[in-house]
Amino acid sequence: MCINVCVCVCACACVAYGCGLPTFPPVVTRVVGGVDARAHSWPWQISLQYTRNGNWYHTCGGTLISADWVLTAAHCISSSNTYRVALGKHDLTVTEEAAQFINAAKIIEHENYNILLSRNDIALIKLQTPVTVSHTIMPACLPDAGHVLDHDFPCYVTGWGRLWTDGPGADVLQQALLPVVDHATCSQSDWWSVLATDDMVCAGGDGQVAGCNGDSGGPLNCQSPDGSWEVHGVVSFGSGTGCNVHQKPTVFMQVSSYIDWINATVANN
Repeated sequence: MCINVCVCVCACACVAYGCGLPTFPPVVTRVVGGVDARAHSWPWQISLQYTRNGNWYHTCGGTLISADWVLTAAHCISSSNTYRVALGKHDLTVTEEAAQFINAAKIIEHENYNILLSRNDIALIKLQTPVTVSHTIMPACLPDAGHVLDHDFPCYVTGWGRLWTDGPGADVLQQALLPVVDHATCSQSDWWSVLATDDMVCAGGDGQVAGCNGDSGGPLNCQSPDGSWEVHGVVSFGSGTGCNVHQKPTVFMQVSSYIDWINATVANN
């Protein structure tokens, strides 16, 4: 099936490439800790970049969901910045023939985004021109509305965020296994308590691996029974005291809670 938000501009791309089935499948293991991803094995992963003094800098991750729409976190966006989306990237420090760079034409934050409580921390970016979908750039599959992952379901976070607390950002795209933590656990008083809502999904929390600064906005990738990958989360927040804190899993906006909003936003813009 094509992604739930597959609009007309990506119909041909979906037929040619489908969604969630990379030409270069990711190497997934139960290794604890982040590792270099196989090049172009997460072809919907994007680098959101802003410009300063003529140079472009990575600030957040995101997910390509159609030929001209990207999903990211609202807290990644500042009205004072000009943004572009880098697609088909693996190593941010080198020139890669597969890469495409497309400016943001429109950025739409969720109308009920609350920065203080990290509520509805989700945004859509409309690209100035549609991407050329290829073996290295293709849209993600999204889950059905209302779908909730089981506790301990194995998912992977990907991004170019810091390699450790206060450490350098990654040059090469990283991936890390983050098992899902169900809402009943994540909302306990010694976990995330009331900060974790039903519209969020928590993953990790073992104190050894987590998303970190620079991973914000990026995807939580979970494999379906048919072998395809769906993006179930958008990285929102983690512990303010460090990236790997016991019982403080990475918290994502739960994409299945926002399918209607995504569809409506795409249809109206």
